[in-house]
Amino acid sequence: MTDISRHTRPVILGQNQYGKAENRVVKITRDGDTHHIKDLNVSVALSGDMDDVHYSGSNANVLPTDTTKNTVFAFAKEHGIESAEQFGIHLARHFVTSQEPIHRARIRIEEYAWERIATSDANSKFIGSDEVRHSFARKGQELRTTQITFDGENWEVISGLKDLTVMNSTNSEFWGYVKDKYTTLKEAYDRILCTDVSAAWRYNWTSDEERMPNWEKSYEQAKKHILQAFAETYSLSLQQTLYQMGSRVINSRSEIDEIRFSLPNNHHFLVDLEPFGLKNDNEVYFAADRPYGLIEATILRDGVEPRIPVDMTNL
Repeated sequence: MTDISRHTRPVILGQNQYGKAENRVVKITRDGDTHHIKDLNVSVALSGDMDDVHYSGSNANVLPTDTTKNTVFAFAKEHGIESAEQFGIHLARHFVTSQEPIHRARIRIEEYAWERIATSDANSKFIGSDEVRHSFARKGQELRTTQITFDGENWEVISGLKDLTVMNSTNSEFWGYVKDKYTTLKEAYDRILCTDVSAAWRYNWTSDEERMPNWEKSYEQAKKHILQAFAETYSLSLQQTLYQMGSRVINSRSEIDEIRFSLPNNHHFLVDLEPFGLKNDNEVYFAADRPYGLIEATILRDGVEPRIPVDMTNL
């Protein structure tokens, strides 16, 4: 007999959130003639007592998304942007503590880095060239990221980076792997190892009662250890390199308990130059953009529960 009762049960509302996504805010700090730039892309997501707006359309508990946008820009003036993390913390605290229906705020931020343009020295024929402190070039390396979540009591800060392209032109091998009737890949004892690093690390700061990390220093140090581990690991697999990168961060930065990587293996294939009577001694490669191997893993401090989402595309 078919149980038709399950078809007549009421429909209920599940997880929901709303807010203004991708607010592009640029803050210029003028320190005399020397200027500083913070360039952020801020997305706000709020959740809480929002049943009525979904069931009946009542907006009584709804703070307009336009207001959340305005708050981002106003806070850039009122609080400044010391770091992406600190700015996100200010925003999350404000939305949860100022709006009773809001129980949880998630702030996602991407930061675009700029570097000062080096100008002519003081002996230049261009008058005043040594006084230029307001010209910048956008950095083309990585995109800095952070996600701040606050529920009124507990904080979760997951920061990281993406699109940091790195390459080792040697000290990488790949051999001894499983082979079946579909395997055509030749074993490599000297290969290029190249990847676009996407990393997210979770801080163990969760309460206002705890000492807050130095967000700027922590980011620079985490990035440094990632790069140094990549450069200094003689790699027999990208997985091995990934583990070394994560281990270096966990062992070196006490404020970080968990780090997750998503590393595409940007394949470089030796070009067959024999038809032209030329020997290719690991010199000329074809850089293939797809398909690519995708290596992902989380590295944890012992005894810590994983909390970074496994699907990095959702970060």
